Amino acid sequence: LGEGLLEYVGPLVDTHVHEKPLSISLREINAGLLTSEAVEGPVD
Repeated sequence: LGEGLLEYVGPLVDTHVHEKPLSISLREINAGLLTSEAVEGPVD
């Protein structure tokens, strides 16, 4: 693993009390702060 790969990175958007991580992630993606990519892997 690369150096610093497992370091914690906090939310990139303002969050609300008791907001779920998925909601935060979706807002980060919607704001263009995160990108998602399809990953090809073995099919089980």
